Order: sequence, then C-alpha cells, then structure tokens
Amino acid sequence: MDRYEDRRLDVEEARREERIAERRRGGGARALLVVILLIVAIVAVLFATGFWSAEVRRGALPDVDVSVKGGELPKVDVDSKKVVVGTKKETIDVPTVDVRDGNQQ
Repeated sequence: MDRYEDRRLDVEEARREERIAERRRGGGARALLVVILLIVAIVAVLFATGFWSAEVRRGALPDVDVSVKGGELPKVDVDSKKVVVGTKKETIDVPTVDVRDGNQQ
C-alpha cells in the first residue's frame, strides 16, 4: 500500500468511529425522554381512574398591616468642573475638489 491508501483507510476508520460515538451519545437522551414520557403517562392514568386524587381547598392569605415612613435623600457635596462654551475666529485652508472632463487639464 502506498501512503495515500494508508491515509484513506485512516480517514474511513475515523469516520466509522465517529458514527459509533454518535449512536452511543444519542441513545441516552432518547432513553431518558422515553422514561419521562412513560412516568407522565402513568401519573395521568392514575389521576384519570381515581386511584390518585388531589384535594383542593380554598385558602386565604393572612391580614398584614404594613406602614412605611418616608425618609430623606442623603446629602451630597459635589465639586464639579465648569464647562465654558464659546467661539473664536480661526483661519484654515480648505481643500477644493473639481470635476473635469478627460480632455481638460
């Protein structure tokens, strides 16, 4: 066998191992889902047949008196900078852009 056939066999073997690993990974999640669905179905049948029942009674929350007294904001002393906005005259060169035909200089 030449080196290309060796590489091809290695690639095929790696792909085969990946497929086996994918099958192993997917089985656990599927089995868990089936078990959960089976449990839900059994519980639904037990409630539907009356074997299990849920007794629901009306309830009330206790009466609670709550009183709140307003507070004050904390006192804060802030030394901030003063922002001064103004204008001044300045001379600058502004570039110009002209459009010319291909024949003009």
